[in-house]
Amino acid sequence: MKEFLHTSNPRKLTLVSALALSMAIASATSWAREANTKLTAPTSTAATHNYDYEMNVFHPVQAANGMVATEQNLASQIGLEILKNGGNAVDAAVAIGFSLAVSLPNAGNIGGGGFMLVHDAKSNKTVALDFREKAPAAATETMYQDENGEIIPRKSWYTHQAIGVPGTVAGLTKALEQWGSLPLAEVMQPAIDLAEQGYEVSPTMAKLLQVEKDNLGKWPTTKAIFFDGDEPLALGDTLVQKNLAESLKLIAKEGADAFYKGAIAEEIVRDQEAHDGLITKDDLASYEATEREVVRGDYRGYEIVSMPLPSSGGIHIIQILNAMEHLPIKESGVNSAKTISLMAETMKRAYADRSEYLGDSDFVDVPIQELTSKEYAKAIADEVLKGEITPAQEIKPGDLAPYESDQTTHYSVVDKEGNAVAVTYTLNLNFGSGIVAGETGILMNNEMDDFSAKPGVPNAFGLIGGSANAIEAGKRPLSSMTPTMVLKDGKPWLVTGSPGGARIITTVLQQIVNAIDFGMNPAAATNTPRFHHQWLPDELRLEVGFSPDTIQLLENAGYDVSVKPSMGRTQTIQIIDDTMYGYSDPRNPDGSAIGY
Repeated sequence: MKEFLHTSNPRKLTLVSALALSMAIASATSWAREANTKLTAPTSTAATHNYDYEMNVFHPVQAANGMVATEQNLASQIGLEILKNGGNAVDAAVAIGFSLAVSLPNAGNIGGGGFMLVHDAKSNKTVALDFREKAPAAATETMYQDENGEIIPRKSWYTHQAIGVPGTVAGLTKALEQWGSLPLAEVMQPAIDLAEQGYEVSPTMAKLLQVEKDNLGKWPTTKAIFFDGDEPLALGDTLVQKNLAESLKLIAKEGADAFYKGAIAEEIVRDQEAHDGLITKDDLASYEATEREVVRGDYRGYEIVSMPLPSSGGIHIIQILNAMEHLPIKESGVNSAKTISLMAETMKRAYADRSEYLGDSDFVDVPIQELTSKEYAKAIADEVLKGEITPAQEIKPGDLAPYESDQTTHYSVVDKEGNAVAVTYTLNLNFGSGIVAGETGILMNNEMDDFSAKPGVPNAFGLIGGSANAIEAGKRPLSSMTPTMVLKDGKPWLVTGSPGGARIITTVLQQIVNAIDFGMNPAAATNTPRFHHQWLPDELRLEVGFSPDTIQLLENAGYDVSVKPSMGRTQTIQIIDDTMYGYSDPRNPDGSAIGY
């Protein structure tokens, strides 16, 4: 069968031109609607999905038997080969997860953690797998504060005490045991080969290494891998990771025990003890990935299935969509000033609730039912529909009593049997803590920064937290990672997710809204410029590509508008009838969607 790789499509546009074209279309469409000019648009279901109409000038990859979409082309190719050789979506997802630890070291990992959604076609059930990092047993609520109660700068970012107990190896191996069909050694072999043989440093990777030069260069074990002398590897250099290959071989042979109880664990602990870290043998040996009930909602006839706590994403995606059912989004037009304002006011209120109520539900009582209730959403929508721009300082977390209740990577996989997997996992910041644990070759996370180090003090992504997300031994930090599926008639219709720290939730939200409300295919939905408001700071962030007229309208309405570089990097697969449509976000040119 012929493979379709969208990055080789001669019609593919650069990100700047893609966003500019999308902006022009969105602006023209919105202007015409606001001027009461009737635009022709499809009305039948068939027309809505033929990808040739007004908004869909971008073309996704099409396939019938299997599709993968990742941020790294080498990992995409590995995942596709697993599918073509008889593996299912979970086999491919696990192979991709280990491969990204080699080919996307700034975010892909075995020294971090994350979340996985699995839709099992046989049982027609969707399950959530939580392999988020945990705080070590010795962690304390004030561990990043000095004697005066002030935050010690960068201690939760670039020190051994910033590292949470990793969960990725436990999560990937558990998924394979539970839902996979191939042996662990077989799905890991491509990652081992890639680490041993090396690969050429891309322009994107070269830039990241240069940006993180100081953080990476201060650790000899890290410098030995990613530097040539005193300078980071450059474009065209070969990145070989021999020590990581040996660690991967141990895991392939011994399973997760190699990482949590065996030689890798011993080396991680040795490195921790040498640098005043907190992770012990017991911390590693006691770690377990946890299967959880998904968070469910419905929006305009579609079922939304997303990640539960300790991800905040699923709860707030559903909370915002519940409110948006009462908002005239479709009538006001994609990315019009009115649409942006309505959605931004709703976003503000969700992020305010996040700061007050959300944390690890194994440790704190979170009012999930209230936050995701239709009644609470209606109350939010009623406030938003008043048309007033509410300053962030005037928005407080909702009174729930009346209601019953940046660096990360995402990839999506669908197989010919209808199984689907959405995975978002992370090291937190670029290259995590920047620390390679001893001779393991494994970059370690700095995920402890996702806790609230002090109530009311923002983390690296500007998110405010409270006591619900305070540091506590064995607790998992709150996350914004939001692997999500949209189901139609009980089957996956859209599989998506994104990196982006605090902006993950709003990025995934817009991917869903663009598909459902505006009928866009994955390519058009992805190339449409994005916006974000997270309550505090009180800033409406827009990507480059919005009309100057739209920006002026938003500023005149009272928003503090900030135009900044790209937001999110979605990896999306849509399934319509028996055809898969995939698209890898061009905001990272190293990614690809491939099908067969």
